[in-house]
Amino acid sequence: MDGDDRRSRLSSFVLGGLLGASAAIAAARRRRPRRRPPRRPPQGLAAFESAPCYREVVELELERDRVAEG
Repeated sequence: MDGDDRRSRLSSFVLGGLLGASAAIAAARRRRPRRRPPRRPPQGLAAFESAPCYREVVELELERDRVAEG
């Protein structure tokens, strides 16, 4: 009788371990954030025109042209 009880507990332990491991793997898969495709920075002239220093120069030139007209 002791052997049957021991075998039952061992199989229950193994089954519980497998169930717990599969639950841990499923949770790990679910928690991973989905990767977004990398954002491509502007290319060529668009990258230059979006720079703050370029915008400042354009504003200064516009202001200078307004003063010259008026």
